[in-house]
Amino acid sequence: VQLQASGGGLVQAGGSLRLSCAASGQTLSRYALGWYRQAPGKDREFVAAVAWSGVSTYYADSVKGRFTISRDVAKNTVYLQMNSLKPEDTAVYYCAAAKTETYFLEGYGTDYWGKGTQVTVSS
Repeated sequence: VQLQASGGGLVQAGGSLRLSCAASGQTLSRYALGWYRQAPGKDREFVAAVAWSGVSTYYADSVKGRFTISRDVAKNTVYLQMNSLKPEDTAVYYCAAAKTETYFLEGYGTDYWGKGTQVTVSS
């Protein structure tokens, strides 16, 4: 399975970006999908996850109310809509797939990782 993230870029504080992550090689319809990010000099941190059903979503407190995760099963794709961006959101964003959302929430290992996409928010 390959996960390819896209949609990153440079945006001013208060702006929006929409990240996409398309999977190829295998359907991920029964996997939970999520996003992590890693800022320079910092550890990777959980951002958001969506259950395989697409009904249940989970967010880090730092992005709650600003970011929205969703998935399109038919397109084998997960999205991260990021609004009201802040300079502290600057990071490389990675998508991942895991057996259940618990793997994201508890910090267990994920099954698949994608290459990251850079998000830079200027003040």
